[in-house]
Amino acid sequence: MPGSPHRPMQSPIVHTLDTLAEWRGELDRGAAAFARFLADHDLVDDGDAAHLTSLRERLAAEKIVLAFVAEFSRGKSELINAIFFADAGRRVLPATPGRTTMCPVELFHDPKRPPMLRLLPIETRLRGLALSELRKRDDPWQQVPLEAGDPEALAQALSAVTRTQRVSVADATALGFWSDEHPEDNPALEADGMVDVPAWRHALINYPHPLLKRGLVVLDTPGLNAIGAEPELTLSLLPSAHATVFVLGADTGVTRSDLTIWREHLAGSAIERFVVLNKIDALVDPLGTPQEVEAQIERQRTQTATTLGVDPSRVFPLSARDALAARVAGDEPKLAGSRLPALEAALTAELLPRQRELLVESAAGTVQQLRTAASRRLSDRRRQHAEQLLELRGLRGKSGAKVRLMLQRVDDEVAEFEHCTARLSAVRAVQARMLRGIVGRLSSDSLRSEVAVMQSSIGAFSIGARQAFATLFERLRTRVSQAMSQTGEMRQMLDASFLQLNAEFGFAFTLTPPPDLKSFKSELDLLDRNYSRYLGLSQAWRMATPGFAEQFRRMLLSKLRVVFESAAGELEIWARSASNQVDVQLRERRRSFKRRREALERIQAAAGELETRIAEVEAADERVGELQRQLDRAAEDTLVLARGDVTETLPDPRLRQDAA
Repeated sequence: MPGSPHRPMQSPIVHTLDTLAEWRGELDRGAAAFARFLADHDLVDDGDAAHLTSLRERLAAEKIVLAFVAEFSRGKSELINAIFFADAGRRVLPATPGRTTMCPVELFHDPKRPPMLRLLPIETRLRGLALSELRKRDDPWQQVPLEAGDPEALAQALSAVTRTQRVSVADATALGFWSDEHPEDNPALEADGMVDVPAWRHALINYPHPLLKRGLVVLDTPGLNAIGAEPELTLSLLPSAHATVFVLGADTGVTRSDLTIWREHLAGSAIERFVVLNKIDALVDPLGTPQEVEAQIERQRTQTATTLGVDPSRVFPLSARDALAARVAGDEPKLAGSRLPALEAALTAELLPRQRELLVESAAGTVQQLRTAASRRLSDRRRQHAEQLLELRGLRGKSGAKVRLMLQRVDDEVAEFEHCTARLSAVRAVQARMLRGIVGRLSSDSLRSEVAVMQSSIGAFSIGARQAFATLFERLRTRVSQAMSQTGEMRQMLDASFLQLNAEFGFAFTLTPPPDLKSFKSELDLLDRNYSRYLGLSQAWRMATPGFAEQFRRMLLSKLRVVFESAAGELEIWARSASNQVDVQLRERRRSFKRRREALERIQAAAGELETRIAEVEAADERVGELQRQLDRAAEDTLVLARGDVTETLPDPRLRQDAA
C-alpha cells in the first residue's frame, strides 16, 4: 500500500499455489516435448494425440475451487480478504457490519476476457433459466469494467454486490425469498408492506489477481435463502468445489439457520469441509483472564464439533478481522494471535496436494498408455526387420532364379494379406454396430425421453415426485449397466478376432481394457442424493415458486447429459483406439511389403546389392532399437516431471494440529 511502512504479508497458500503452477507449467512443457517426439517418429495416432491434448488442456485450465458458505454477518468476506487479498493493503470484498455480500459471488481469472464485474439481475430467476445457460450470454448481465492493479477502484466497484431492492411480498415470494410456511427465514417486513431482497442473483468477478491467475476460484455464498433459492448453487457449484469453508460466529455458535445450511447442503461426504468459528476477538473479556477466554473458545469449539458431527480438529477458531489487520501491517505476532495460520496450514496441507495427486495420476496414466502403444509399434517394426534379414541372408550365394522365387513369394504374401482386409472390414462393421447400440442407450435423445416419462408421470412436482424421481434414476442406472454389459460383449468379440488375425497374419493387435462405467453410476448416485432432497416436503414450497421447477428440470437434464455424454465419449475413444491400431499396422505392413519388393528388385538388377540391402536393414533395425531407448527416456523424463517431489514446500499436516 503506498506510503505504508510495512509490506503486507502473504498467506502460505500463495507460495504453494506458485509452486503448483510452476510444476504444472513444467509438466505441460514435458508433455509437449513427449508429444513432439512421438509425432516426429510416427509413433502416435489421432486417438493417442487426443489423450495428450486433453491432458495438456487440463494442465492449462485446472482450477482449485474453494467455497465459503455462511449465514449473514459471520465475517466470511473478511476471512476471504485475510486469506487471499491482504496484499492489496485494504479490504477488497465488502466486509462491514451487517449484511454485506448479498448474492453468490465467484472470483476467478479468465485471460480471454477483460477484467469485469458481471451482475445478473435477480429478476432473471423468474424465467426459469439456469445459471449455466445464462453464463454463455452477455445480454442478461450488467457489466462493470474493472481497473487492474487499482485495489481502491476494485473495492469500490465490488461494493455493488451489497445492493438490495425493495419489492412487494408477492414479488419476494415469486423470487424465493418469502414463505408463509417458513416465516422465520423471511426478510423484515417494512411499514409500507415492502421487503428488501438482493438486487442480484449472481456475480462473476474476472480479475487478474496473482492467486486467481494461478487457477484459484473463490466462491462466496451468503445466507440460507441465497443457497436454497438457487438450485444450481447446491446441485452444481458447491458439489464441484474442492473444499468448503463453513463460517460460524464464535459469539453465536451454531444457530438454527446455520444448522439448516449444514444439514441440508453441506453434511454429506462429497467434498472436504472446514468449519471456522470466526470472531473470537468478540469473546475477549476485559474483566476475565486469558485462560478463561481460552476455555470459552475451546468450549465453543467442542460444542460446535458435537452439534455438526465433525471431529474437533476440523473446527478452527480464529479472528479474520485481526488476521487481515495483522497481514496489512506486517505484524507476525498479531497474525499468530488471530489463529488464522492453523486454517491455512490445513487448507495447504490437505487440499492442494490432493489436487496435485489427481493430476499426477492422470498424467502418468496417459504417458504410460502412449508409451505402451508406441513400444508396440516399434516391436512390430523390429519383427518385420527380423523377417526381412532372415529372408535376405537366405539369398546369399543363391541364383537369380532364387530371387525371382522370392519376388513371387512376396507377391503371394501380398495377395494373401489383402484377403485379411475383408475380415477386418467385417470385424469393424460388427464393432460399429455394437458401438451404435451402446452409445444409443447413453444418447441425449434417450435421456430426454426418460426425463419426459418422469415429468408426464407426476405432472407438476407433487407428492408423487419422489417416487417418479427414484424410478427415473433406477432406469438410468439400468441403462449404464446395459451399456457395461454390451461393452463386455464387444471386448470379447474384438479379443477373439484379434487373436485369430494375429495368428493367421502375424499382426500384433492388442486390446486395452474398456473404460469402467461404474464411476458414472457413482455420479448418478450422487446426483440422485443431491437432487432428491428438493422433492421432500421441506422443499415443496420452493418447487411451487414460479420458474423454480423448470430451472430444476433444466439443471437435472444438463447434469445427466454431462454424465451420459462423458460415458459415451470414453467408450467411443476406446473403440476408436482399437480401430486406429488396425489402420497403423495395415499401413506398416504395406510399407514393409513395398520395401521388400523394392530390395529384391534391386538385388535382381545389380550384383552386390544383396549385402548393401542387408546392411541397410540391419542399420534400420539398430535405429529402431535406439528409438525404443529414446522413447523410454522421453517417457521417463515426463513421468519424473509428473511425480516430481514438491512436498518440501508444503507444511506438515501436523502443524494444523499444533496450531489448533
